[in-house]
Amino acid sequence: MNTVDMMIHVHPKLDALAKANLERKLLGQAGVDCALFNDHAPPQSLVVTYDADTIDRMEILRLVRVTDPEATTMGC
Repeated sequence: MNTVDMMIHVHPKLDALAKANLERKLLGQAGVDCALFNDHAPPQSLVVTYDADTIDRMEILRLVRVTDPEATTMGC
């Protein structure tokens, strides 16, 4: 298992229901261990922990962009 964390920046106006639905959608994907909006970061920061041997970071970003087409990854 190759566990990796990534942070995704979504639009600040994404409402609580859309955020909760996005977390659930990601958690339903094989290889995603955790997906949540971090209480200690800006409210538009989505933290995803995943197995890089099972799912690719660009696939995760693609899934997020269904909800927010302008979502971007933060960091490397």
